[in-house]
Amino acid sequence: MRTQVAIIGAGPSGLLLGALLSKAGIDNVIVEQRSADYVLGRIRAGVLEQVAVDLLDEVGVGARMHAEGLPHDGFDLCFDDQRHRIDLKGLTGKRVMVYGQTEVTRDLMDARRASGLRTVYEAADVRVDGFDGKTPVVRYLKDGAAHEINCDFIAGCDGFHGVCRASVPKDRIRLHEKVYPFGWLGLLADVPPVSHELIYVNHPRGFALCSQRSRTRSRYYVQCSLDDQVEQWSDDAFWAELKRRLPAATATQMVTGPSIEKSIAPLRSFVAEPMRFGRLFLAGDAGHIVPPTGAKGLNLAATDVGYLSISLVDFYKGSQRGIDTYSERCLRRIWRAERFSWWMTSLMHHFPDNGTFGHKMQWAELDYLVHSEAAMTALAENYVGLPL
Repeated sequence: MRTQVAIIGAGPSGLLLGALLSKAGIDNVIVEQRSADYVLGRIRAGVLEQVAVDLLDEVGVGARMHAEGLPHDGFDLCFDDQRHRIDLKGLTGKRVMVYGQTEVTRDLMDARRASGLRTVYEAADVRVDGFDGKTPVVRYLKDGAAHEINCDFIAGCDGFHGVCRASVPKDRIRLHEKVYPFGWLGLLADVPPVSHELIYVNHPRGFALCSQRSRTRSRYYVQCSLDDQVEQWSDDAFWAELKRRLPAATATQMVTGPSIEKSIAPLRSFVAEPMRFGRLFLAGDAGHIVPPTGAKGLNLAATDVGYLSISLVDFYKGSQRGIDTYSERCLRRIWRAERFSWWMTSLMHHFPDNGTFGHKMQWAELDYLVHSEAAMTALAENYVGLPL
């Protein structure tokens, strides 16, 4: 098989890149080791910056997002049993869109299928070779038969555990990582959200987040130990713990119900440098991970593939500059988002080793934050997304 760009990974970053390239007339094939049902079954967050919304509109998949998504003009920070609203729209003139990553993936997947574009699911033993030269090759097994894709470029959109970053010689890549000493226990339920906007909670028992997927489906989180197992948490135990961390007036308004899904996610910050290796490019979780506190994961992935699509379009028009500067442009935005996500995580979570002094410093910073328009503006600017 021959194509111009072979994309490894059929998550939202790979699908969005494929859509952007196809719109520009650049042939591409997506190779995914999992089934389509597995990809759609992954539960992820869904707070979209305007950049991500614009890219989805650009490739013609924004209609359902605008019909069913929830535009948010702000969110609440909660500490000391009080809620303080951060007015995103008033402080920056911008808002965010709450629309689940699963739904973004579904929209992109449906559009790709309808356009007859090539996607190979359940590809086994995927390998990427030759990316240091001008003739990269992707090899894989499908239904027991060996296949080969010859291409001009390979886009590694295959996530943190994918083959693309792992195929780069260790002496050519530098990894930066911080692993946090806790995780998030998340519960998805078909109950109305306790608030029409998100609530981020700093409590002595640990962080909590009241989020949502729609007006009838809620996603809630509580900070938990890395030693915890999902099986240890009944639905009743989760709801009781979440209510303990909320102000009484908010807790009494909460509607509870049986969980659709429960899972524990560890938190880490991670960046790989650089993000280009000859004709192999990393994008999304293959190149970086942020803790979900800052709602940046999907947005950074969208920005990466936005930069990459422009770079590849320019290449086929005769300019090398875009692909030569791809890594530098991505990393500048990535490190800013990493800083914000690290700061939000440090501000809102209980760190066992910080002691009473650390708790008092968090409280003082939160108290300053909600009483300073300049500080709230800085928070809002980062939350809605910094300019490209």
